[in-house]
Amino acid sequence: MVNQNFGIGILGIGISLPEKILTNHDLEKMVDTSDEWIVKRTGISERRILDKDEPAYKLGVKAAQRAIEDAGLKPGEIDFIIVSTTSPDYLTPSMSCIIQSELGAVNAAAVDINAACTGFIYALKTAEPLIASGCYRNILLIACEGLSKVTDWEDRATCVLFGDGAGAVVIGPVESGFGIVKTCVGADGSIGHNLTLPCCYLSSVDIEKRVHENKRVIWMDGSEVFKFAVKALADAAGKVLEETGVSIDEIKVIIPHQANIRIIDGAAKRLGVPLDKMYTNMQRYGNISSASIPVALKEALDSNLIKKGELVLLVGFGGGLTWGSTLIRWNR
Repeated sequence: MVNQNFGIGILGIGISLPEKILTNHDLEKMVDTSDEWIVKRTGISERRILDKDEPAYKLGVKAAQRAIEDAGLKPGEIDFIIVSTTSPDYLTPSMSCIIQSELGAVNAAAVDINAACTGFIYALKTAEPLIASGCYRNILLIACEGLSKVTDWEDRATCVLFGDGAGAVVIGPVESGFGIVKTCVGADGSIGHNLTLPCCYLSSVDIEKRVHENKRVIWMDGSEVFKFAVKALADAAGKVLEETGVSIDEIKVIIPHQANIRIIDGAAKRLGVPLDKMYTNMQRYGNISSASIPVALKEALDSNLIKKGELVLLVGFGGGLTWGSTLIRWNR
């Protein structure tokens, strides 16, 4: 939906990460792996991990508070809350309802969505037409993940990858010609079996794949997901550029999902851009699923890599399997 009178953009942004740091050297003491192997294969050196008894929603609350403050708003001015998560503390109440209560955002409706690591892009796609139509003015999007709670710490193929964190943005009306230019999303459920996290049901296949006692953990066919991810990142980026008529050379910075440096490098080569055009921070945080893009965006902004009027491309992929991209003309 296009509105000629105003743009729809990010009014405020905030992030929150656990204090506890788990390094590759720490993992060497837990599973049969090495710092050299992890860095070479993934680009990850350390990740942030919640304490055992600390719920993930607290990260979402802190990130949301910072985003609301950055937008110059109060919690009562938020109309709608969308939380993206693959690791909710409860199935019900939803993460969004818990965070709404903690914030005191008494005027906001609240809902969770799950598009795995592409969740932040899907949240933008969901929220934009709600503002364009006039239904809501200030929508709070929170990507909140506690993947350490659902990681098999005995599985060296996956436990080296994941971390915890949250990122939040408030989106609303901005100056015409600025803000979100276009968002494209897609999914292919026929290959979703390559990355799974059971909840209320465990098939015999799910049980067989998980060799350790805890069966309700992330499982991934790494080679299949890798092949999908490189193509998905490049194709998702290419689709939004094609549909907007924007050249890759016009993009100031690309913020990809922070899963693996080799995936990002492969996508950069497909797009014909230097790797340094892709902002990366997975070396410090690992893969924090849907929170990775807003966290990386905030760090890129803090590093003065993005200025008003410049084009930013957000692009991700994730379980489902899903993918998506958002082109933004920065409005702040």
